[in-house]
Amino acid sequence: MKFGHSELLVLTVPGHSPGSVAFYNKKNGFAIVGDALFAGSIGRTDLWGGNQEILIAAINDKLLLLPDETVVYPGHGPETRVIDEN
Repeated sequence: MKFGHSELLVLTVPGHSPGSVAFYNKKNGFAIVGDALFAGSIGRTDLWGGNQEILIAAINDKLLLLPDETVVYPGHGPETRVIDEN
């Protein structure tokens, strides 16, 4: 997704809720991940459409494969980095 001088890669990260996505900015080294991943934790999966197995797989396959120094901005709480969540 491009806007202005910025570009975000849209990553599908289901499991917290159906259709969940994260946005990754490679140039500036950050990801906006909503409620998929938090500092030291993951999003809830006990609400409608949530699935812990799918969420953990999506985090491992999409978010934790980003460069170690990628800053992760969750939907709530403090930021973290990929290296700190691996």
